[in-house]
Amino acid sequence: MQRVFSGIQPSGVPTLGNYLGAIRNWVPMQAQHECLFCVVDLHAITMFQEPAQLLAQTREMAAALLACGLDPAKCVLFVQSHVPAHAELGWMFNCVARIGWLNRMTQFKDKAGKDREAASAGLYVYPNLMAADILVYHATRVPVGDDQKQHLELANDIAQKFNHDYGVEFFPRIEPHIVSGLAARVMSLRDGTKKMSKSDPSDQSRINLNDDDDAIALKVRRAKTDPEPLPDHMAGLEGRPEARNLVGILAAVTESSAENVLREHGGKGFGTFKEVLCEALVAHLSPIRAEMNRLLSDPGALDSALRLGAERAEAIASPILAEAKRIVGFLPRR
Repeated sequence: MQRVFSGIQPSGVPTLGNYLGAIRNWVPMQAQHECLFCVVDLHAITMFQEPAQLLAQTREMAAALLACGLDPAKCVLFVQSHVPAHAELGWMFNCVARIGWLNRMTQFKDKAGKDREAASAGLYVYPNLMAADILVYHATRVPVGDDQKQHLELANDIAQKFNHDYGVEFFPRIEPHIVSGLAARVMSLRDGTKKMSKSDPSDQSRINLNDDDDAIALKVRRAKTDPEPLPDHMAGLEGRPEARNLVGILAAVTESSAENVLREHGGKGFGTFKEVLCEALVAHLSPIRAEMNRLLSDPGALDSALRLGAERAEAIASPILAEAKRIVGFLPRR
């Protein structure tokens, strides 16, 4: 059984895009692999976070993951900062990774913007901590999107250099875990060429998992479209990103295909189609929202579940970190 690791930042309540593109696809992995899922709050502070907001968002993200179907009896769910081995191995990897490797990381350039000198050092070495997140568990599979593939390649470079420098075969090679079937790339409701994002300044661009039924319906009805009716075949969506996005969303939440959606709704105007989409989204998301609210109403129980998850994670990570320290030559703690 492969060991799978994946993490998600507590940067706000997950969007429909986070859910359909990643979180929903983690659920069946629990039965097929040994899975560790982590709320990566150490990564979150590479950009300044208001402490009270970070705390609230960490709980919100954990509640969302549970409400979406992650089961602590079938996987290990925990908060990154609760397992110090992440930071310890991350520092060791800071000393293994090369400056030239980090200079090639496109995500740092995107996030730092024009004023790179003002970015935190943590943002710069973010990929080294990401490598530690995975390798401290000797995980060999990571579900990744296109924007994380470069980081996965770097993680393998770090593992290979560590093994080479110390003459060992200790850290395993990591492979991307390709999700088949229901993965969906969800775009902004205001611009079908941009990915749906929590960082978009317009809340109308996204559906949040804690949006109530009225908010979901309003956002869908206001979603950008074009004046033409829906086509009855996929070729008719060429050059129509907003139409393609809404068709894809309905296909994903009804566990159908875009082709089937077009066969059923081709020729209809968007007014009619959006009402169908509203009903489908409300039916799919309202149970998730209700479960999130239930979990957040008892933060003590939620925190207790996360502590138990951290204990399980630490039991896996501690011997791996201890061996890495021995290999490097650190004095053992007695």
